Order: sequence, then C-alpha cells, then structure tokens
Amino acid sequence: MPMDDQQPKLTDQTALWKGSGGQAWVALQELIDQLFQPIEDLLVDAVSSETTRRVLDVGCGTGSTTVAVARRLGAGASCTGIDISEPMIAAARDRAEREGASAIFTVADAQTVPLERASFDAITSRFGVMFFNDPVAAFTNLRGAARPGANLRAVVWRSAAENPFMTAAERAAAPLLPDLPARRPDEPGQFAFADSDRVRRILEESGWSAIDIQPIDVPCAMPESALVRYFTQLGPVGRILQQADDELRGRVVATVRPAFDPYVDGPEVRFTAACWLVGARAT
Repeated sequence: MPMDDQQPKLTDQTALWKGSGGQAWVALQELIDQLFQPIEDLLVDAVSSETTRRVLDVGCGTGSTTVAVARRLGAGASCTGIDISEPMIAAARDRAEREGASAIFTVADAQTVPLERASFDAITSRFGVMFFNDPVAAFTNLRGAARPGANLRAVVWRSAAENPFMTAAERAAAPLLPDLPARRPDEPGQFAFADSDRVRRILEESGWSAIDIQPIDVPCAMPESALVRYFTQLGPVGRILQQADDELRGRVVATVRPAFDPYVDGPEVRFTAACWLVGARAT
C-alpha cells in the first residue's frame, strides 16, 4: 500500500484509494515497483519455502509482490492479493494475466472481510498494514486466516524523522500549501507503525506469537528524470496539486525540487528506507 499517505479515518482511506490516490499509484506503478524492488525481494525470500503453497498479500496495491511470490513458488501454489482500491486491483489483475501468474486479487478490507479460516501458509505485506483504523481487529482477522504455524512477514515504515526523503516534499511545500494535513502519530497512515513497541502490543493482543521486529535500512533508487512526477502525483503534496492551478503548481515545483538535491546522484535519486521487518507466527 501507499508509502506517504497521511492519517485519515478509514472511510477517507477507502475513498482515497478507490479514487485519486489509487489512480495515481496505477499511473506510477512501474516507478513505484522499481523504487521498492529491494523490499519486494526481501519479502519474497522471507515467505518462500518448500512448504509454502498459499500466500496472502495484504494491501497488495498493483500486485507486484503478489505476482513475484507466485512466480517464485511456481505451479501448484496459490497467491491472493487483497486491497481496498478498485483501480489498483484492476491493475494487479492485468499484471497477473500478462505474466501468466497464479495470483488472484480481491477488492476488500482485510480488517473486516470474512477470510477463509486456517487457509494460508504465509501472510505478507509491503507497506500495506499501517492503514487499519482498528489494527488489533485486523491482525486478529488475519491470524484466523492463517494455518497453525503460518508466518507473518511485513515491512512497515519506521518514523518520519528516520525517513526524511518521505517528508521532503511536504516540508518544503508547507509555506505554499497551508492546507497540508498534519501527521498524527499512531493514526492510520504511513508512519502508524513507527513505534515497534506498539506493533508488538498489537500483534500480542491479536494472538500472534514468536514476534520478531527488526530494523532494516534499505537502499532505494529511481531515475532523477522521474522525481518531479513522483512528488507532484503522490503523497499529500501530490493530492493537493491535483486541484491546483498552473501558477501554484509551478511555484510548488520550483520550491520543492531543490529540497531533493541531497538525494540526487547523477542520473539517479537515492535514499535509504528506514523500516521494520515484522515477523510473527500463528498458533
């Protein structure tokens, strides 16, 4: 799911990802997949084993990780991606069809949808589990769908302070965009799982065991030529610019682009994603 979303209520999340937010991610899916390829590789390695035959990918977005797991597991395996965004699930289905992957995709909220009980060998997520308005209920639902002994492997963001690249656009644009929403710790959004103690409590209360939360620092890169497209279409700045006139948009681009200069290395933009690798086991 989305990397730099703010913390609206669940109803706002649904509206966002069924609408402009989901459409923006579909438009930039190739760039986003490239950006987070190292994290996808990590998760594919983490959930793939000889005994893994059924995998659930939560907040699967446009399906890159789901399809990659299906490709790794091969014939006889089944991978299911779930997301609230209709535009992203449509893109995920197109991807699976193009690649001939044994992956199926469902538009649903993993917090509330009735999932088949004890049916998955592994549950994974690339930035897709931080948006539940009741995370204990969500992870309880997911645990019920996991077979005894099934592993949970998810990557979530650490704090905003540890991820300055992710907030560079909004910090630079703030004087020009007074309506930018404030980030609120612990509410649904990109950094909702920044506090590892909170994540541990959520998993404990939802019945998971063998909880292991490790910090990981993942090098990420994208073409410098895509940078303006990235910050003008994604995240809180991108959402406001969808409604902005050309004059304001030009001022924002001129102000924000220099804020990314520390991350530009020749033809590439490079930064480190400060994340938690969250592991647990269903019992």
